[in-house]
Amino acid sequence: MSAIRQTETRPATDTLLSVRGVETFYGKIQALRGVDIEVHRGEIVTLIGANGAGKSTLMMTICGNPQARSGQIVYNGQDITNLPTHDIMSMSIAQSPEGRRIFPRMTVIENLQMGAILEDEANFDEDLRKVFTLFPRLKERRGQRGGTLSGGEQQMLAIGRALMSRPKLLLLDEPSLGLAPLVVKQIFEAIRELNTNEGLTVFLVEQNAFHALRLAHRGYVMVNGSITMSGTGRELLAREEVRSAYLEGGAH
Repeated sequence: MSAIRQTETRPATDTLLSVRGVETFYGKIQALRGVDIEVHRGEIVTLIGANGAGKSTLMMTICGNPQARSGQIVYNGQDITNLPTHDIMSMSIAQSPEGRRIFPRMTVIENLQMGAILEDEANFDEDLRKVFTLFPRLKERRGQRGGTLSGGEQQMLAIGRALMSRPKLLLLDEPSLGLAPLVVKQIFEAIRELNTNEGLTVFLVEQNAFHALRLAHRGYVMVNGSITMSGTGRELLAREEVRSAYLEGGAH
């Protein structure tokens, strides 16, 4: 498969997700330090950084667990900073978490049904067709238990399950983690297709900076819980600090 194409920069549109001055703690340990990010409708925005930088903590803070100790998170015009997770996730936000976390004893179809549990049953067949078109391997494995799938198939299932809820915002936490390079390209091309064809807004947390920045319209770099750089995906790919810190061995 050829290399992933560079995503063209889009003009700024209205903001779907705004994170302002967010600080998050685990007990007395501060994990996020005054984080500011914005995600506009129809964009793919990525957050890159080393393992332990605080990327997944930001994703979890957006979802309400843990909650921000200070700062503000606004989604679709509503302040969600102090809302419980179940309320946030019922607002057309879907997450494919780090480590996939599918239901291993359930079949592929049953996992997808769990993703659609809050959605209108009338949409199920149409949404299922879309997921199977995006990930044909899942159609082949539809009756197979999730725990017996390969790592790449499990990641496809985790994303497919999230899509079954018809989200306005898709949160992806380390979708390439532990996957072979060919499978990584397939996953990232599927994310691009969702954004291009469906207009889906995506916030992507990734260690694989090369693929993430080529995919994203805009990106942020996190170091020790703080945002240290931001720009278009193309701009960040060209920055020497980014190339030396994050791209060595990443351009597969």
